[in-house]
Amino acid sequence: MYSIDNKQYPCSTSLTMKYIGGKWKAVILIHLIEKKRYSELRKACKVITERTLSLQLKEMEEDGLIRRTVHTSKPPLKVDYELTDFGKTLIPLLTSIAQWGKETAKRNKRIKVSDLSVSTFDTTLIHSKAAIEFSLNSLDTNDKR
Repeated sequence: MYSIDNKQYPCSTSLTMKYIGGKWKAVILIHLIEKKRYSELRKACKVITERTLSLQLKEMEEDGLIRRTVHTSKPPLKVDYELTDFGKTLIPLLTSIAQWGKETAKRNKRIKVSDLSVSTFDTTLIHSKAAIEFSLNSLDTNDKR
């Protein structure tokens, strides 16, 4: 049994889902494999309402998965979001989930794939290679300590 702020999680899977569960967290996190401005993230996640995106970002920041940096004090604010070192440990899991979705889309005839979704996914995976290697190296380093 795991507990965070008096909330019980019966297994490690439920603990993991506390961080990445829900409809949009994993989607947002995979887009943040590379640092993005809020406006870039909004464009990348068009189907997510602005309110939902803001709430999810705030929750993931509170959980220590992402870092929010404000660059100006006067409107319009320039805000960046990026994964923390803790958030980067999720990269192998997120890319595996995305790869599973891509393979499922190929095999399941009921799933229609638009060119836009494939190119966005492929671009994310290509750009995430260095981040994955960083994350795996971090895990190896932590194991040796």
